[in-house]
Amino acid sequence: MEFIAYPDREMMMLALADRLTGDLAMALRNQERVTFSVPGGTTPGPIFDVLAAQDLDWDRVAIVLNDERWVPEDSPRSNTALIKKRLLISKAKPATLIPLYAEAPTPEDKIGALCDGVAEHLPIAVLLLGMGEDMHTASLFPGADNLAAALADDAPPLMAMRADAAGEPRITLTAPVLRAALATHIVITGAAKRAAIERAAQLSPLAAPVACVLGQAVVHWAE
Repeated sequence: MEFIAYPDREMMMLALADRLTGDLAMALRNQERVTFSVPGGTTPGPIFDVLAAQDLDWDRVAIVLNDERWVPEDSPRSNTALIKKRLLISKAKPATLIPLYAEAPTPEDKIGALCDGVAEHLPIAVLLLGMGEDMHTASLFPGADNLAAALADDAPPLMAMRADAAGEPRITLTAPVLRAALATHIVITGAAKRAAIERAAQLSPLAAPVACVLGQAVVHWAE
């Protein structure tokens, strides 16, 4: 992995937004349509604010979350709602959002249709991931019920995932989809996550799921 340390978080967010803009622009020069995969949570919010103002052919960009909690969009836990508020605005409004949630009691009830929707937009051109202190990325959590299957080379694009640390059931992109991305970036902050990602580089993906993408990733870190 390539590791870039920044003096502060603001500088990191601006520099990473610029790097992602460049990656998307290059992909759009080479392909008619491109897919951009992003994490939920609060950390990437400032990156999205900058990206949404960039002059790109957003109508040729499909956006898919790395993962989603199985909650409706009106839930404060919905990553879909966050993306619509922070990224799919301003100049980025014409981008297409690929859904990872459909109204149903469990992800298994809708995963077939959601998987088909994602598959037609693969491979991912630009991938932005986060990571937890437990070394999970997307919803690939250590100890999760379907982790081994999601790490397998023949995994479908999406899988349902349950883990004690996850709270509600999740739906997640699987390791083969993440590894096939043309450009991969991971954004983390704080000393604990820096130590975690350095540890993950020495572990198997079963123990440290983020390890499945570290070989091709650029890691962006600030205290």
